[in-house]
Formats: sequence, C-alpha cells, structure tokens
Amino acid sequence: MKVLVVEDNENVCSMIDMFFIKEGIEGIFIHDGNEGYKRAINEEWDLIILDWMLPGMDGVTICRKIRETKNMVPIIMLTAKDSESDQVLGLEIGADDYVTKPFSPLTLMARIKAVTRRANQSNQTMEQMEVIETHHFKINKETREVFLDGHIIPDLTPKEFDLLVFFAQHPRQVFTREQILDRVWGYQYYGDERTVDVHIKRLRKKIGREKQPFFHTVWGVGYKFDEMVE
Repeated sequence: MKVLVVEDNENVCSMIDMFFIKEGIEGIFIHDGNEGYKRAINEEWDLIILDWMLPGMDGVTICRKIRETKNMVPIIMLTAKDSESDQVLGLEIGADDYVTKPFSPLTLMARIKAVTRRANQSNQTMEQMEVIETHHFKINKETREVFLDGHIIPDLTPKEFDLLVFFAQHPRQVFTREQILDRVWGYQYYGDERTVDVHIKRLRKKIGREKQPFFHTVWGVGYKFDEMVE
C-alpha cells in the first residue's frame, strides 16, 4: 500500500511513519503543498492524507484540484479545525473522511483501513452492476455520472455519489445513521453522526424537488430513498 502524506509538521509525520512501518505501508511524506499537489496528480497512490493548513497550497485546494481531474483516490483530511462548517467543507470538496488534531495514531490507522477497504470493495463490485436505472434516475457507476429524467446532475462529490448509489440499490428500505455509515463509509463512524445528515441535505438540494425530495426522513429511525411524490 502506497500512501502520500502532505503534512508540514515533522513530528506528526514521524509519528505516522512509525505506525506505517508497523503496518507495512509505504509512506511518502511531503511538507509543501505545491510539491504535494504535483506528486498527487502525477503518481499513483492508494490513499492521500492532506493537512488542512500547508505552506504553498492548502489541503482544501489540493483536494479540490485532485477531484477536478476526476481522480477518485481516497483522501483523508487532517485538520486542527473542529467546527461543523470546516468539517462539512472538507467533505463537500471531495474528501472521504477527516481526522481532527490531536489524534490517536490508532484512530488514524482505523480510518485508513476503512477508507481503503471501502474503495477496494467499490472496485471489486463495479463489474456486477455498472448501470443502475430507477423510475427517475440512471446512474453509471463506471463513469460516475447521474442522470435525473435524462438530465445530468453535475458536481456530486464522491461520497454523495456513493450514498445515492447505495440508496438507489435499496429503494424504500429504512436505514439508521449507523447503518448508513457502516455501509457507505465502510466502518462504524467514531464521532458525529451528523456526517450523514449533511450529505443527505446536500443531495436533497442537488437532486430533490419541492414535493419529491427522494430522500425521506423516518423520524426516530433514519432515512429511506423513495421516488414517490409527497
């Protein structure tokens, strides 16, 4: 496993590298944002870890630019920012997960394993069902394109796309937030379940209609996907 870590704090890098060695992970550590971005887009990686604040180019910009190239490599953000708006921003621009500093190396390793496991599962199942068609949607898993009544839906983040695929494959089934995190994020999420609420809210805004939100809240339980008109 080859991981790019773009982090300017050498103590943090040393701590991560120690655990990488124990896990048999090849870690490449870059301390400058501009150099990190060049390495990110010009080489193949199994995972990229980005610090939020970096000299040269910040991690948010790097993440956004990577996603603009349609590169779906798993990305974890490291951030000292713990406000909900900052966490949401990281997810909106295409990060798969975030870890708030200070963090336990064991927690980071759990996130790494979960994110990469989810990516591998997606690749392995890609051939099983390339195109999902429902009454209103056509979802191409290979090209990661979504069409609503024949019109393409632009600007879905990788996780929003994965969430839509999951629900479209399980219409009218009710899932708790914990189940959604486990099935879409690939692990039991340590911390705030609002991650699910944020993604559902954004998907409703991007694909929903006034009387047809597609994603329905089941009070006291969680969410379901239903194409009925309210």
